[in-house]
Amino acid sequence: MRPKARDAEFEDFVRRRRSHLLGTAVVLSAGDHHLAEDLVQGVLVRLYLAWGRATRRGGVDAYARRALVNAFIDHRRRPSVARETVTDTVPDRAAATEHGALGEGAVDAELLAALRALPERMRAAVVLRHVADLSVEDAADALGCSPGTVKSQTARGLARLRELLPQAEPIPAAPYEGEPS
Repeated sequence: MRPKARDAEFEDFVRRRRSHLLGTAVVLSAGDHHLAEDLVQGVLVRLYLAWGRATRRGGVDAYARRALVNAFIDHRRRPSVARETVTDTVPDRAAATEHGALGEGAVDAELLAALRALPERMRAAVVLRHVADLSVEDAADALGCSPGTVKSQTARGLARLRELLPQAEPIPAAPYEGEPS
């Protein structure tokens, strides 16, 4: 593929899919917009470098999702990532709901806080299944695990969210493939 054609294809992909990737990254990072931007930027760099492989396989979206989940999990595993910051004063924060690249509906701060309480892979499974609306198989491909693992992690994640958000409307259990809705 000629460099100009490759660049044009990549630019078209970024224009079409960046906001979707960013929305997924915002929810994966439990509302941390700065981390989400960093993750998406890193994924786009990796995708550009691997554009030939990604397009040969025909699954550029799947490649990008997988790279995003891997980048998120790798980021959380780094020892330099501090999970808590101790300060002598309470920081100023907006109490409004988080809006942004998710588009259709905003995810409120309470839900993002509950998502933050889930382990990373469990959070990723819930987000891929219920925010990105992927099938069990596609989520398993993005996470690099079996469909059964996605089902169990999603079920446990939803149960934990129900515990953490008892006053909210119930989170519906998604029917598995082959079950009637």
